[in-house]
Amino acid sequence: MDQIINFFHYLLNSEEIIRTGGLVLITLIVFVENGFFFGFFLPGDYLLFLSGVFAGIKLLNVPLWLLLTCIFGAAVIGSLIGYLTGYYFGGRIKNRPDSLFFKQKYIDNTREAFIKYGNSALIISRFLPIVRTFAPLLAGLIHMPFQFFMSYNIIGGAVWVITLVGGGYFFGERFPWIVDYVQYVILFFLAITTFTVVKGYLNARNDKKKAENVSE
Repeated sequence: MDQIINFFHYLLNSEEIIRTGGLVLITLIVFVENGFFFGFFLPGDYLLFLSGVFAGIKLLNVPLWLLLTCIFGAAVIGSLIGYLTGYYFGGRIKNRPDSLFFKQKYIDNTREAFIKYGNSALIISRFLPIVRTFAPLLAGLIHMPFQFFMSYNIIGGAVWVITLVGGGYFFGERFPWIVDYVQYVILFFLAITTFTVVKGYLNARNDKKKAENVSE
């Protein structure tokens, strides 16, 4: 049991992932987080940002272009896997019972994002934890045309990766002392993540109550 707990602790520790797993593990985690519903808990935003920081200070000894290319490819291909999963297995997903790694409310919250933002939700969702994982799944489930999905998928992936990895690289190169404050960077992203998820949940709940009151 302790080994399992330690494994999950390792997966959630972005700094340790970057130091020990390097580019290969970073790419794999981005792929899983974007493509498989059970990967929603994996680090996303701050993993990208810190990988840029570590590359900027040369603790992650890979060229920026290679880091951007690998993470971008993992994000786009991962989301494509999610889309195809929703497209071909959507019926099973809609009827899937809640479990540790899946809850129907994740689909409901993602559907709310699509209603609010339209197809551009695929771009916006890149910056929304959990929704980022389930947006491609829902796009496939509602049979969004493939060409539209891939357009938004590529644009969203590019904006997400360039913003976070590029921003991290800039900070690492210009302000190398930032590596001494990694824990605060993680806390900052976690605070944003928590706020976003809670706000999304409360908005969805309020909208549901309003709809119920109107129907009555």
